[in-house]
Amino acid sequence: MTTPDSPPGRRPAAPAMIAGSLAQLAALGVIGPAVFTVLFTLLGVGLGLVPLLGVGLLLLYVLVYAMYATAWLEYARVDGLYGLELPPVRVRRSSRPGFGGFLRMVWAQFTDPIVWRGIASIAVSTVLGLLVVPLLTAVIVGIAGAFAPLYAGETVRLFGIGLDVGSALAVPVGIVGALAASAALVGLAILHGVLGRAILVPSREAQLAHEARLSQEQRAGAVRSAEVERTRIERDLHDGVQPRLVSVGMTLGLAQQKVDVDPQAAKELIAEAHTSTKAAITELRQLARGIHTSVLDDRGLDAALSALAARSPVPVTLDVRVPGRCGPAAEAAVYFVIAESLTNAAKHSRGTEARVLVRMREEGTLWARIEDNGVGGARVVAGGGLDGIANRVLGVGGTFRLDSPGGGPTTVEVTVPCAS
Repeated sequence: MTTPDSPPGRRPAAPAMIAGSLAQLAALGVIGPAVFTVLFTLLGVGLGLVPLLGVGLLLLYVLVYAMYATAWLEYARVDGLYGLELPPVRVRRSSRPGFGGFLRMVWAQFTDPIVWRGIASIAVSTVLGLLVVPLLTAVIVGIAGAFAPLYAGETVRLFGIGLDVGSALAVPVGIVGALAASAALVGLAILHGVLGRAILVPSREAQLAHEARLSQEQRAGAVRSAEVERTRIERDLHDGVQPRLVSVGMTLGLAQQKVDVDPQAAKELIAEAHTSTKAAITELRQLARGIHTSVLDDRGLDAALSALAARSPVPVTLDVRVPGRCGPAAEAAVYFVIAESLTNAAKHSRGTEARVLVRMREEGTLWARIEDNGVGGARVVAGGGLDGIANRVLGVGGTFRLDSPGGGPTTVEVTVPCAS
């Protein structure tokens, strides 16, 4: 794993890697069997207790995330040892609410190929670790045999295999045995590195396929987001501004007819048209602000969200900790998510307050969480506001999660790459 002061992809020196690999393998030789004993116990007992009122399902659920934790630790171990910049092991999130979405999330976590590669890697490392411990013992015994004339009697037993040799002969036997065991340890360390790379590092073809799939999903999300946004703009114009402008035109027409016969009524009609015109301008400004917020470009996300919270009909507690600027697309996506979520809270949730948290995370992502204390039960419906949020986030390569049980609260959580 690279450090902030080291260039990307920098690896430790070979002796340090071999020593670190042997130390970790020795530890895995002791810990690994216990880890797999726990995993297999969860699997066996969980499957056995499934018919008993489904009690085993809880153990199987624990098994899934125990496997995730094991794989995460294995990736972190190998990445820290060899500096391979491996892909992160992430907890899967479901964008679909309800029990069905929960089951899909758990199944996706269980079938995650990254997790299974991590399990395979730690299994191989455990087997190698079981060989390291006796080899280390052999090195120590060989060194002790090399110095046998200094402390032993006429005969010395070496390597625990009934090899009784004279003190003088113990020296070359001990030296040869120590060197052979040391060579075997170095070979195991090298083999560990080769197998670790083969198992955990995605192939070039797999990387290209993943990037192509991700690009296709982002493109589909961007297209869908644009379609939802266009539909929203058309709806707002058709249902809001257009009728008001038609009313202004009719009012001015009536005023024109009365300007000669009843000037006072004509003035009242003109005043009414003037008021309607200002209201239409306000609606147009709000609509334009929903499309593009100039304060976001000029003063950043914190200022834009402060203005948004001040206009919200629902009282908002705002907590934004973004020390720097992100990419324009990332900031615009997060702003859109928060604005749409607050709009949904005001229109549908019947909540009395909302809370917004925004953070810049170390891995270069922008994270936001919006929660209201409303009635819950929100669902992603094609063409709806939440559908627009999900596709807007997907379009910039981010992730979206909705949690809205009946009775509330409703929580929307998104993570967007800062460089998008």
